[in-house]
Amino acid sequence: MGNPEQANETSITEFILLGFGTLPELQILLFLLFLVIYIATMAGNILIMVLVVTDQHLHTPMYFFLGNLSCLETCYTTTILPRLLASLLTGDRTISVTGCFTQYSFFGSMLATECLLLSVMSYDRYLAIVKPLHYAARMSGRSCLQLAGGSWAGGFLGNSITMLLISQLTFCGPNAIDHFFCDLNPLVKLSCNDPQLMGMLSLTLSFPFLLVPFLLTVMSYIYIITTILRMSSTTGQQKAFSTCSSHLIVVSIYYGTLLITYMFPTAHTLRDFKKVLSVTYTVLTPLVNPLIYTLRNKEVKEALMKACRKFMLGQW
Repeated sequence: MGNPEQANETSITEFILLGFGTLPELQILLFLLFLVIYIATMAGNILIMVLVVTDQHLHTPMYFFLGNLSCLETCYTTTILPRLLASLLTGDRTISVTGCFTQYSFFGSMLATECLLLSVMSYDRYLAIVKPLHYAARMSGRSCLQLAGGSWAGGFLGNSITMLLISQLTFCGPNAIDHFFCDLNPLVKLSCNDPQLMGMLSLTLSFPFLLVPFLLTVMSYIYIITTILRMSSTTGQQKAFSTCSSHLIVVSIYYGTLLITYMFPTAHTLRDFKKVLSVTYTVLTPLVNPLIYTLRNKEVKEALMKACRKFMLGQW
Protein backbone atom coordinates (compact mmCIF):
# COMPACT_ATOMS: atom_id res chain seq x y z
CA MET A 1 0.00 0.00 0.00
CA GLY A 2 2.95 2.27 0.50
CA ASN A 3 6.05 2.99 -1.55
CA PRO A 4 9.22 5.09 -1.17
CA GLU A 5 7.77 7.98 -3.16
CA GLN A 6 4.75 8.19 -0.86
CA ALA A 7 6.98 7.88 2.19
CA ASN A 8 8.91 10.94 1.07
CA GLU A 9 5.61 12.89 1.10
CA THR A 10 5.00 12.12 4.75
CA SER A 11 5.53 15.33 6.69
CA ILE A 12 3.31 14.73 9.71
CA THR A 13 5.06 13.93 12.99
CA GLU A 14 2.03 14.34 15.27
CA PHE A 15 -1.74 14.26 15.20
CA ILE A 16 -4.27 16.49 16.92
CA LEU A 17 -7.07 14.63 18.68
CA LEU A 18 -10.00 17.02 18.46
CA GLY A 19 -11.95 14.97 20.98
CA PHE A 20 -14.72 17.10 22.49
CA GLY A 21 -13.10 20.37 21.45
CA THR A 22 -16.41 21.70 20.12
CA LEU A 23 -17.59 21.91 23.75
CA PRO A 24 -14.88 24.08 25.39
CA GLU A 25 -17.20 25.24 28.17
CA LEU A 26 -17.72 21.64 29.29
CA GLN A 27 -14.07 20.52 29.46
CA ILE A 28 -13.83 20.57 33.28
CA LEU A 29 -17.22 18.90 33.66
CA LEU A 30 -16.24 16.21 31.15
CA PHE A 31 -12.92 15.73 32.97
CA LEU A 32 -14.68 15.14 36.29
CA LEU A 33 -17.25 12.85 34.68
CA PHE A 34 -14.67 10.69 32.91
CA LEU A 35 -12.47 10.64 36.03
CA VAL A 36 -15.33 9.26 38.13
CA ILE A 37 -16.15 6.72 35.40
CA TYR A 38 -12.50 5.62 35.20
CA ILE A 39 -12.17 5.16 38.96
CA ALA A 40 -15.49 3.28 39.17
CA THR A 41 -14.59 1.08 36.19
CA MET A 42 -11.22 0.13 37.62
CA ALA A 43 -12.62 -0.51 41.10
CA GLY A 44 -15.55 -2.59 39.84
CA ASN A 45 -13.56 -4.79 37.48
CA ILE A 46 -10.67 -5.29 39.91
CA LEU A 47 -13.22 -6.28 42.58
CA ILE A 48 -14.68 -8.93 40.26
CA MET A 49 -11.19 -10.31 39.54
CA VAL A 50 -10.43 -10.52 43.27
CA LEU A 51 -13.73 -12.28 43.99
CA VAL A 52 -13.24 -14.80 41.18
CA VAL A 53 -9.72 -15.63 42.39
CA THR A 54 -10.44 -15.79 46.14
CA ASP A 55 -13.94 -17.33 46.37
CA GLN A 56 -14.02 -21.09 45.82
CA HIS A 57 -17.68 -20.98 44.76
CA LEU A 58 -16.71 -18.88 41.75
CA HIS A 59 -14.07 -21.31 40.48
CA THR A 60 -16.22 -22.38 37.55
CA PRO A 61 -15.77 -21.84 33.79
CA MET A 62 -18.40 -19.09 33.63
CA TYR A 63 -16.68 -17.00 36.30
CA PHE A 64 -13.23 -17.80 34.97
CA PHE A 65 -14.24 -16.16 31.69
CA LEU A 66 -15.88 -13.30 33.61
CA GLY A 67 -12.59 -12.72 35.44
CA ASN A 68 -10.81 -12.61 32.08
CA LEU A 69 -13.38 -10.12 30.80
CA SER A 70 -12.86 -7.87 33.82
CA CYS A 71 -9.08 -8.02 33.38
CA LEU A 72 -9.54 -7.10 29.74
CA GLU A 73 -11.83 -4.19 30.63
CA THR A 74 -9.27 -2.67 33.02
CA CYS A 75 -6.60 -2.76 30.29
CA TYR A 76 -9.09 -1.60 27.65
CA THR A 77 -10.16 1.45 29.66
CA THR A 78 -6.60 2.36 30.64
CA THR A 79 -5.66 2.52 26.96
CA ILE A 80 -8.21 5.27 26.33
CA LEU A 81 -9.20 7.25 29.42
CA PRO A 82 -5.89 8.44 30.98
CA ARG A 83 -4.87 10.08 27.68
CA LEU A 84 -8.34 11.63 27.34
CA LEU A 85 -8.27 12.91 30.94
CA ALA A 86 -4.86 14.51 30.42
CA SER A 87 -6.13 16.22 27.27
CA LEU A 88 -9.24 17.57 29.01
CA LEU A 89 -7.22 18.83 31.97
CA THR A 90 -4.29 20.43 30.15
CA GLY A 91 -5.88 21.28 26.81
CA ASP A 92 -3.00 19.57 24.99
CA ARG A 93 -4.58 17.49 22.23
CA THR A 94 -1.43 16.57 20.33
CA ILE A 95 -0.14 13.01 20.11
CA SER A 96 2.87 11.78 18.19
CA VAL A 97 2.40 9.48 15.22
CA THR A 98 4.21 6.75 17.14
CA GLY A 99 2.06 7.35 20.22
CA CYS A 100 -1.08 7.26 18.11
CA PHE A 101 -0.10 3.98 16.48
CA THR A 102 0.80 2.54 19.89
CA GLN A 103 -2.57 3.51 21.34
CA TYR A 104 -4.43 1.94 18.45
CA SER A 105 -2.22 -1.16 18.65
CA PHE A 106 -3.32 -1.87 22.23
CA PHE A 107 -6.90 -0.69 21.70
CA GLY A 108 -7.38 -2.74 18.52
CA SER A 109 -5.85 -5.84 20.10
CA MET A 110 -8.13 -5.67 23.13
CA LEU A 111 -11.16 -4.84 21.00
CA ALA A 112 -10.59 -8.00 18.95
CA THR A 113 -9.87 -9.99 22.13
CA GLU A 114 -13.11 -8.88 23.74
CA CYS A 115 -15.14 -9.87 20.67
CA LEU A 116 -13.55 -13.33 20.74
CA LEU A 117 -13.95 -13.64 24.51
CA LEU A 118 -17.64 -12.72 24.40
CA SER A 119 -18.21 -15.40 21.78
CA VAL A 120 -16.39 -17.91 24.02
CA MET A 121 -18.63 -16.91 26.93
CA SER A 122 -21.71 -17.47 24.77
CA TYR A 123 -20.33 -20.90 23.81
CA ASP A 124 -19.93 -21.68 27.52
CA ARG A 125 -23.61 -20.83 28.13
CA TYR A 126 -24.60 -22.83 25.02
CA LEU A 127 -22.92 -25.95 26.38
CA ALA A 128 -24.33 -25.43 29.89
CA ILE A 129 -27.94 -25.14 28.69
CA VAL A 130 -28.15 -26.95 25.34
CA LYS A 131 -25.55 -29.70 25.94
CA PRO A 132 -25.42 -30.07 29.75
CA LEU A 133 -24.25 -33.71 29.61
CA HIS A 134 -21.18 -32.67 27.60
CA TYR A 135 -20.43 -29.55 29.66
CA ALA A 136 -17.99 -31.02 32.18
CA ALA A 137 -15.94 -32.76 29.50
CA ARG A 138 -15.80 -29.85 27.05
CA MET A 139 -15.27 -27.17 29.69
CA SER A 140 -12.46 -28.79 31.64
CA GLY A 141 -9.81 -26.60 33.23
CA ARG A 142 -7.49 -27.18 30.29
CA SER A 143 -10.21 -26.32 27.77
CA CYS A 144 -11.02 -23.08 29.60
CA LEU A 145 -7.37 -22.05 29.59
CA GLN A 146 -7.10 -22.83 25.88
CA LEU A 147 -10.26 -20.87 25.01
CA ALA A 148 -9.29 -17.85 27.09
CA GLY A 149 -5.66 -17.95 25.95
CA GLY A 150 -6.77 -18.37 22.35
CA SER A 151 -8.97 -15.26 22.65
CA TRP A 152 -6.09 -13.15 23.98
CA ALA A 153 -3.57 -14.54 21.49
CA GLY A 154 -6.01 -14.29 18.57
CA GLY A 155 -6.84 -10.68 19.36
CA PHE A 156 -3.22 -9.54 19.60
CA LEU A 157 -1.96 -11.61 16.68
CA GLY A 158 -4.87 -10.58 14.49
CA ASN A 159 -4.38 -6.90 15.23
CA SER A 160 -0.66 -7.22 14.44
CA ILE A 161 -1.74 -7.78 10.82
CA THR A 162 -3.79 -4.58 11.00
CA MET A 163 -0.81 -2.69 12.43
CA LEU A 164 1.45 -4.01 9.67
CA LEU A 165 -0.96 -2.61 7.07
CA ILE A 166 -1.43 0.69 8.94
CA SER A 167 2.34 1.15 9.16
CA GLN A 168 2.37 1.31 5.35
CA LEU A 169 0.00 4.29 5.28
CA THR A 170 1.37 7.70 4.37
CA PHE A 171 0.22 10.98 5.95
CA CYS A 172 0.83 14.32 4.26
CA GLY A 173 -1.87 16.44 5.90
CA PRO A 174 -4.20 17.41 7.42
CA ASN A 175 -3.36 15.95 10.83
CA ALA A 176 -6.54 16.62 12.85
CA ILE A 177 -8.33 13.44 14.02
CA ASP A 178 -11.99 14.14 14.76
CA HIS A 179 -12.08 11.66 17.61
CA PHE A 180 -11.01 11.36 21.25
CA PHE A 181 -8.58 8.49 20.61
CA CYS A 182 -6.65 6.96 17.73
CA ASP A 183 -8.97 4.57 15.93
CA LEU A 184 -8.73 2.75 12.62
CA ASN A 185 -11.32 4.66 10.58
CA PRO A 186 -10.07 8.19 11.43
CA LEU A 187 -6.47 7.15 10.69
CA VAL A 188 -7.46 5.62 7.36
CA LYS A 189 -9.31 8.80 6.38
CA LEU A 190 -6.23 10.96 7.06
CA SER A 191 -3.94 8.84 4.90
CA CYS A 192 -2.86 9.95 1.44
CA ASN A 193 -3.58 6.50 0.05
CA ASP A 194 -6.53 5.58 -2.14
CA PRO A 195 -9.59 6.32 0.09
CA GLN A 196 -11.73 3.58 -1.47
CA LEU A 197 -8.96 1.03 -0.99
CA MET A 198 -8.53 2.17 2.62
CA GLY A 199 -12.27 1.97 3.22
CA MET A 200 -12.31 -1.61 1.94
CA LEU A 201 -9.33 -2.36 4.18
CA SER A 202 -11.17 -1.07 7.23
CA LEU A 203 -14.27 -3.14 6.42
CA THR A 204 -12.24 -6.26 5.63
CA LEU A 205 -10.29 -6.07 8.89
CA SER A 206 -13.52 -5.63 10.85
CA PHE A 207 -15.06 -8.78 9.38
CA PRO A 208 -13.10 -11.63 11.09
CA PHE A 209 -12.85 -9.99 14.52
CA LEU A 210 -16.27 -8.35 14.74
CA LEU A 211 -18.85 -9.86 12.42
CA VAL A 212 -17.80 -13.52 12.73
CA PRO A 213 -17.76 -13.56 16.58
CA PHE A 214 -21.06 -11.67 16.55
CA LEU A 215 -22.69 -14.26 14.27
CA LEU A 216 -21.34 -17.12 16.40
CA THR A 217 -22.76 -15.44 19.50
CA VAL A 218 -26.16 -14.93 17.83
CA MET A 219 -26.26 -18.58 16.75
CA SER A 220 -25.42 -19.71 20.28
CA TYR A 221 -28.24 -17.65 21.76
CA ILE A 222 -30.74 -18.83 19.17
CA TYR A 223 -30.08 -22.40 20.34
CA ILE A 224 -30.09 -21.30 24.00
CA ILE A 225 -33.42 -19.45 23.79
CA THR A 226 -35.01 -22.28 21.78
CA THR A 227 -33.90 -24.81 24.42
CA ILE A 228 -35.15 -22.66 27.30
CA LEU A 229 -38.58 -22.20 25.71
CA ARG A 230 -38.88 -25.98 25.37
CA MET A 231 -38.32 -26.54 29.10
CA SER A 232 -41.41 -27.79 30.88
CA SER A 233 -40.39 -26.33 34.24
CA THR A 234 -41.03 -22.63 34.79
CA THR A 235 -38.39 -22.62 37.52
CA GLY A 236 -35.87 -24.13 35.12
CA GLN A 237 -36.68 -21.50 32.52
CA GLN A 238 -36.21 -18.67 35.01
CA LYS A 239 -32.90 -20.08 36.23
CA ALA A 240 -31.59 -20.54 32.69
CA PHE A 241 -32.65 -17.05 31.67
CA SER A 242 -31.04 -15.53 34.78
CA THR A 243 -27.65 -17.09 33.97
CA CYS A 244 -27.75 -15.82 30.37
CA SER A 245 -29.49 -12.46 30.66
CA SER A 246 -26.45 -10.60 32.03
CA HIS A 247 -24.19 -11.80 29.23
CA LEU A 248 -26.90 -11.11 26.64
CA ILE A 249 -27.26 -7.50 27.84
CA VAL A 250 -23.48 -6.94 27.63
CA VAL A 251 -23.29 -8.54 24.18
CA SER A 252 -26.22 -6.52 22.84
CA ILE A 253 -24.79 -3.18 23.97
CA TYR A 254 -21.23 -3.95 22.90
CA TYR A 255 -21.86 -5.50 19.50
CA GLY A 256 -24.68 -3.10 18.66
CA THR A 257 -22.47 -0.02 18.99
CA LEU A 258 -19.48 -1.70 17.33
CA LEU A 259 -21.42 -2.86 14.27
CA ILE A 260 -22.84 0.61 13.65
CA THR A 261 -19.42 2.22 14.13
CA TYR A 262 -17.27 -0.11 12.03
CA MET A 263 -19.53 -1.93 9.58
CA PHE A 264 -21.63 0.97 8.27
CA PRO A 265 -20.40 3.79 6.02
CA THR A 266 -19.51 6.99 7.82
CA ALA A 267 -21.60 9.85 6.49
CA HIS A 268 -20.75 13.37 7.59
CA THR A 269 -24.09 13.67 9.38
CA LEU A 270 -23.38 10.50 11.39
CA ARG A 271 -19.85 11.48 12.47
CA ASP A 272 -20.85 12.99 15.83
CA PHE A 273 -23.33 10.16 16.44
CA LYS A 274 -20.58 7.58 15.92
CA LYS A 275 -18.35 9.48 18.33
CA VAL A 276 -21.08 9.11 20.96
CA LEU A 277 -21.32 5.40 20.17
CA SER A 278 -17.55 5.15 20.61
CA VAL A 279 -17.97 6.52 24.13
CA THR A 280 -20.48 3.73 24.75
CA TYR A 281 -18.19 0.79 23.90
CA THR A 282 -14.91 2.31 25.12
CA VAL A 283 -16.07 4.02 28.32
CA LEU A 284 -19.57 3.00 29.39
CA THR A 285 -19.52 -0.73 28.60
CA PRO A 286 -16.47 -1.44 30.82
CA LEU A 287 -18.25 0.54 33.56
CA VAL A 288 -21.61 -1.26 33.37
CA ASN A 289 -20.16 -4.76 33.02
CA PRO A 290 -19.37 -5.09 36.76
CA LEU A 291 -22.76 -3.59 37.66
CA ILE A 292 -24.69 -5.93 35.35
CA TYR A 293 -22.85 -9.05 36.48
CA THR A 294 -23.01 -8.24 40.21
CA LEU A 295 -26.50 -6.79 40.50
CA ARG A 296 -28.08 -9.54 38.38
CA ASN A 297 -26.02 -12.48 39.64
CA LYS A 298 -26.86 -14.15 42.94
CA GLU A 299 -23.54 -16.00 43.33
CA VAL A 300 -21.44 -12.89 42.74
CA LYS A 301 -23.56 -10.92 45.23
CA GLU A 302 -23.13 -13.67 47.82
CA ALA A 303 -19.37 -13.70 47.25
CA LEU A 304 -19.30 -9.91 47.60
CA MET A 305 -21.27 -10.00 50.86
CA LYS A 306 -18.96 -12.72 52.21
CA ALA A 307 -15.91 -10.65 51.31
CA CYS A 308 -17.41 -7.58 52.98
CA ARG A 309 -18.09 -9.53 56.18
CA LYS A 310 -14.52 -10.84 56.22
CA PHE A 311 -13.17 -7.35 55.67
CA MET A 312 -15.32 -5.86 58.45
CA LEU A 313 -14.21 -8.60 60.86
CA GLY A 314 -10.55 -8.17 59.91
CA GLN A 315 -10.26 -11.70 58.54
CA TRP A 316 -9.43 -10.74 54.95
